[in-house]
Amino acid sequence: MAEVHMAATEAGWQVEDWLAQLTRVADSTREVYGRDISALVEWLEDSGLDHPQSVDRRTLRRYLAELDVRGYAKRTISRKASVIRRYFDWCRRAGIVDTDPSAALSAPRGTSTLPRVLTAAELDGLVVGNAKVAADSAEIQLRDHAVVELLYGSGMRVSELCGLTTTSFTIPSDTVAVWGKGAKERLVPVSEAARAAVDRWLSDGRQQFTIGRDAGDALFINRAGRALSPRDVRRIIDRRAVAPTHPHALRHTFATHLLDGGADLRSVQEMLGHADLATTQIYTRVSRDRLRDVHRSTHPRA
Repeated sequence: MAEVHMAATEAGWQVEDWLAQLTRVADSTREVYGRDISALVEWLEDSGLDHPQSVDRRTLRRYLAELDVRGYAKRTISRKASVIRRYFDWCRRAGIVDTDPSAALSAPRGTSTLPRVLTAAELDGLVVGNAKVAADSAEIQLRDHAVVELLYGSGMRVSELCGLTTTSFTIPSDTVAVWGKGAKERLVPVSEAARAAVDRWLSDGRQQFTIGRDAGDALFINRAGRALSPRDVRRIIDRRAVAPTHPHALRHTFATHLLDGGADLRSVQEMLGHADLATTQIYTRVSRDRLRDVHRSTHPRA
């Protein structure tokens, strides 16, 4: 049986069950299939999705496009698309999903698309909120503001944020301990604004959700006293955004703004928790393109 990443074995994805019924393929092929779907599941969970039913075709196309940006060979991406189609076809036949989101899914063609970086207006909208946010209770506003500030101020993945505890972030420390992919712990620097927002949430908001409940030590919790899930975080971003925004865009924006400000690539790699420097190098291209656009739009002789 292929070795499957921990995230892919959790209830819902049923990757091991899918692999087990592939009786007509070689063991080596089954291992490749397992790695391909495990990588997809990691990416989906980082994006706030925790079940095949929550996946749509647009999300799968975005995943394949990101593989293209990261420099994967066209043949490799085509193979992964084929494996994804096979997996979701099985999910449909097994009754795990109502419709197959991978139907007619193919590898992206043409120019690679780069990670989307939020504009100043989009970022301000997430931080400040809108009329819908203003109607929320004070503690909800404190929590959601801290979530946004921490995602942008640290660049951590959504899944990493959901795994934080009250001891991960100790004010006035300027770092937070997160558990990343492969169960690896790393210390991530955080912005002053994020530290202040988390401090306010801990001192004035979180206790309102713990009255009469055993809430455990999760840093961010809901009204039922349970830890926020990636899906909860996605709802928070949807509610505060001035335009459709994926939570991962805050991580892209964090990395690009660091490089715009002169940070070296290795430091950004370490902060993001990338195992491969090539993954981080995507942002150097984004940063160059942004600086070129700024120059063309602001220099009088550009």
